[in-house]
Amino acid sequence: MTLRPETRYAWSGDVCLAYQVLGQGPLDLLYVQGYCSNVDLGWEGRHLSRFLRGLNEHGRLILTDRRGWGCSDRFSARDVQDIDAYVDDVSVVLDAAASDRALIVASGESALLACLFAAGHPSRTSGLVLIDAFPTYSWTPETPWALTPEQWREGAAGIRKHWGSQAWVHETSAGQVDERELDWFARYMRSSITPAALAAEMERYVGTDIRSVLPAVHVPSLVFVDLDGTWENVPEASRYVAAHVPGARSVELASGQGPNVHGLHWYSRAESILREIGSFVDGLREEESSFDRVLATVLFTDIVDSTVQATSLGDRRWREIREEHDAIVRAQLARFRGREVKTMGDGFLATFDGPARAVRCAIAIASAITSLGIDVRTGLHTGEVELDGEDIAGLAVAIGARVGALAGPSEVLVSQTVRDLVSGSGLSFDDAGEHELKGIPDRWRLYRVVS
Repeated sequence: MTLRPETRYAWSGDVCLAYQVLGQGPLDLLYVQGYCSNVDLGWEGRHLSRFLRGLNEHGRLILTDRRGWGCSDRFSARDVQDIDAYVDDVSVVLDAAASDRALIVASGESALLACLFAAGHPSRTSGLVLIDAFPTYSWTPETPWALTPEQWREGAAGIRKHWGSQAWVHETSAGQVDERELDWFARYMRSSITPAALAAEMERYVGTDIRSVLPAVHVPSLVFVDLDGTWENVPEASRYVAAHVPGARSVELASGQGPNVHGLHWYSRAESILREIGSFVDGLREEESSFDRVLATVLFTDIVDSTVQATSLGDRRWREIREEHDAIVRAQLARFRGREVKTMGDGFLATFDGPARAVRCAIAIASAITSLGIDVRTGLHTGEVELDGEDIAGLAVAIGARVGALAGPSEVLVSQTVRDLVSGSGLSFDDAGEHELKGIPDRWRLYRVVS
């Protein structure tokens, strides 16, 4: 038996939702399973537990039983909740698991909830992985592959009569499941939900249709299509979802000839699905790393001959001047909406989202500092910077530092990039010539701010 994580409870009003958290990682994955779900008993299935461990290899794994299922609060045939409650529950579980944002992996009918959540809460959804999804439960002229009301009634009758029996599992798996798996899956079904409650849920949501919501899903999405799909999980359903979620990528897989129950994904398709999810997660991480790069104008200031000044004035007076210097710089940064990144020795590093404001701030600092009997040199460059917590890094930062080092007393020196960006702003520049910047490729033309 596979050891399972501790089962905890999150409260959505008066309803308790079972969830588990497994492992660590830079990315959270929330797995919401459809059809059957029991976060405790799932770990006893050889194939399902292997699939869950595979998901955990790609990040911190959060598992949950949606309301009405498994270890979460059950409902009777008369108290099935509105679908909005299921969607709200996703936020509740993420909050309880201390997850600000997660990749949601959902299968079967839970894919409906995942799509609704992603459309309404894109800031909390880093991406979607939809396995055997479908956009509506019911036949329409646009979805002729969906089930008719009569087929649904037949399905509900079969559930009431056969749910959780080994004979039914044996029949629906075409005899491909061994006795051990057969016994576990039958118990898993019975531990997931009662037949009356499942039939009631099916009847309640037979008219659910999220086709109009799919175009509003604006997160990276991966949709798996089961080419051997049966009953409601026909290939056309998942293809429809993939075609109508903007930018979604679809992967079509056959269930094959391995152990199989109702074509469930954690059997013969598991390895292929996990491999594709791994590639998808790698893409998300690469994409999200690019979100940590922003365009900014970096400003470097440095007191000229600070060591000589400190020796001449003495420690106490120099400390007073330094404090006044820092106050002047911070006042001008606030005035021109700059962000102080850090102080470095006798200077400052700051960023601005507008180059013209950065130049005007540098002018104001250089002018105001002279009242203290000292001078500062100032350099500016605009480019992409990498965010590292409160700090910044990258080539643009190095260029800004090199430009600042070349400036003279009370001089504001800028790169050509800055000069070009503030064209038409009323600022004037003199050509300061081409320079080699230490450690930076090529020669760089710099400009001296005149006014």
